[in-house]
Amino acid sequence: MSVAEPTLGGAPGATRLRSVEFRRQREATWRELEALVDRVERDGLDQLGPEALTRLPVLYRATVSALGVAREISLDRNVVAYLEGLCTRAYFCVYGPKRTLVSALRGFFLRSFPQAVRAHRVLIAVAALVLGAGVATSALLTLGDPQYFHTFVDATYAQGRGPEASTETLRAVLYETDATAAERLAAFSMYLFNRNAGIGILCFGLGFAAGLPTLFLLFVNGLILGAFAALYAQRGLGTDLRAWIAPHGVFEITAVVFCGAAGLAVARALLFPGQRTRRASLAVGGRAAARVVLGSVALFLVAGLVEGIFRQLVTDPTVRIAAATMNATLLVAYLGLAGRSGGDADSDAEAVADVRGRHV
Repeated sequence: MSVAEPTLGGAPGATRLRSVEFRRQREATWRELEALVDRVERDGLDQLGPEALTRLPVLYRATVSALGVAREISLDRNVVAYLEGLCTRAYFCVYGPKRTLVSALRGFFLRSFPQAVRAHRVLIAVAALVLGAGVATSALLTLGDPQYFHTFVDATYAQGRGPEASTETLRAVLYETDATAAERLAAFSMYLFNRNAGIGILCFGLGFAAGLPTLFLLFVNGLILGAFAALYAQRGLGTDLRAWIAPHGVFEITAVVFCGAAGLAVARALLFPGQRTRRASLAVGGRAAARVVLGSVALFLVAGLVEGIFRQLVTDPTVRIAAATMNATLLVAYLGLAGRSGGDADSDAEAVADVRGRHV
């Protein structure tokens, strides 16, 4: 591929000369990178010698930097388009061939996901506050008037658990096990995973509507949780309910909050693009938010397994609370410490995402 001569139409002569000078100073680097990329695509990365292997990432970073400058000062669109294509091809040469599925998953869960969570900590706090506001609102109203429970919880979802149910009926949900329950645990856990993951992904997807539906969905989920908490507290079963929810809730509620924060991140990228175009801002912000959602899906899977298996087999509230405490400690340690050592390989991935975001 060759760089087309700069043609800026009716642009002033000074701008035309600036584009030509920019290209003249850097074109040797681009040509060298293009030659290496052609070799990799034709013969494979293994055919490059040690010097070329060392040179490839250096040239790639220099070209990505040149593209950022070219886009910032609005140079000739032909030069920008050429650099976009070259950087995209070079990215796959630099990172693609050396990552197997196992190494990609390991890199994601040991580095990318916890880094993305920490990067979105402010939005995670906002999502948690909205969910907590829903819990507090419905709990206070239901404690004042138990009939508010039906306002917040659909009868199909309540499944007989309501103000009209006896205390023993409510307690039975928390502790009784069916003799044939073990045969249905796997199917039940997968059902829970599909349902909860669907809610989380919906929170993320609704971010495209300025984030308002995401906030609403978080608040509504909080209303449901708060109504149940108030109902069981009125019957003296508040501690029992917390022990019932906590083992899987550590993962499930955390994942819902994370997905809500990811939806808010998409809304932020669209509403406040900063120096980027909205398309470029969404490419970068959406990619980072998607990492949070993908990791949250794994948390939903763990929550489904805990809810469908552990909670049905273990009925001692002390053991349930101990398990929940251990789960919370491990999750906080993982999200807080994983991926802090070494460089952030995702920075180059975000740079390529920015490359793909064209002016609109």
